[in-house]
Amino acid sequence: MRPAAKDRVARAVTAVHRAVYRLSGGRVGGRLAGMPVLLLTTRGRTTGRPRTVPLTWFPDGDSAVLVASYGGDDRHPGWYRNLCADPRVEVTQGRRRRALTARTATPEERDRLWPSIVATYPGYARYQDRTSRHIPLVVVSPTSGRPPARGG
Repeated sequence: MRPAAKDRVARAVTAVHRAVYRLSGGRVGGRLAGMPVLLLTTRGRTTGRPRTVPLTWFPDGDSAVLVASYGGDDRHPGWYRNLCADPRVEVTQGRRRRALTARTATPEERDRLWPSIVATYPGYARYQDRTSRHIPLVVVSPTSGRPPARGG
C-alpha cells in the first residue's frame, strides 16, 4: 500500500477506535489481540494541537511500554515523532487520565523488553523484519522532578 493511502487508512481506523474507546470508557476497544489498549495524547510537533491515538501497551513496573512499529513501515509513527519533540504526554486508561513523561527506551531496556513483547504478540517481530529502521520502544512513566530524557 502506498504511504499516503496507508496514512489515510490508519487515520480512519484510529478515529473510530478512539471514539469507541472514549464513549465506552475503554470497555469497548480496551483490548486488541489480547493486549490492553490506552489512549496516548501528544502535542503535534508542528501544530501544537493535541493528537490522540489508541495503542497497545506492556507493563514494566510503574511504567507502560509502547511499540512505535507503525505496522513495519519504514517511517516512525507520527505519535513517536511528536513525543520526541515534546516528551510530555497524557495517557488515558479506561476513564483515568494522567500526565506522564515519555522517552525512548535505552538499548539495554529494549534488549530486556523486546523478547516478552514479541512473545505476547509475534506480529511485532514480523514488523521489525519488514523495515530497515530499528523499531523504538517507548517508556511512559510518572513525571519526576528531573528533566526527561529526549527520544530520538
